[in-house]
Amino acid sequence: MSVIPIILASQSPARLELLKRIKFSPDQVYPAHIDESELPKELPRFLVSRLAFEKASAIANKVDHGIIIGADTITVIGRKVLPKALTSDDIRICLKQLSGKRHRVYTGLCIIKKTKDQMQISKKLVQSIVKFKILTIADIELYCSLDEGVNKAGGFSISGYAESFVSFISGSYSNVMGLPLFETCNILRSIGAKHKI
Repeated sequence: MSVIPIILASQSPARLELLKRIKFSPDQVYPAHIDESELPKELPRFLVSRLAFEKASAIANKVDHGIIIGADTITVIGRKVLPKALTSDDIRICLKQLSGKRHRVYTGLCIIKKTKDQMQISKKLVQSIVKFKILTIADIELYCSLDEGVNKAGGFSISGYAESFVSFISGSYSNVMGLPLFETCNILRSIGAKHKI
């Protein structure tokens, strides 16, 4: 019996690297291009869970068989979802809001095992709490110049220079990076995915 392929439904380099760390390197990377807009009055935790499911489902509908990993990560202050930063100005706006505050990082995870006979869906929602120190204008301008926050939820990547801003973290560090490894590994093992050593 052939080994069922692992498919990452994301174009995130961080998620690809995280899967390699736990020896579940994807056989294919197949980004799901879906509408990621929030629905009216949608709570952040429901938003990430829905988007992870929609990403995994979009790819599951295009393949005959596979273990499809969909995930979505957001940074939240109160009930406000910070945008994915596309420019230095976006990063600046996000960092000014994060300065000196605790915020939550949610990742919705959806893994679909699709075979000829069935489709098995596993979901998980993971929350981490992060606090940044009070950021000076110099801190913010230096970080903007590094471009590390481009295409990142909330305008920062915790695995780069922004880690020096973190005065407190509770929960999964890899979740803040974009994929909670404890939960991902447990689901993949439970559905029979094979490590690639």
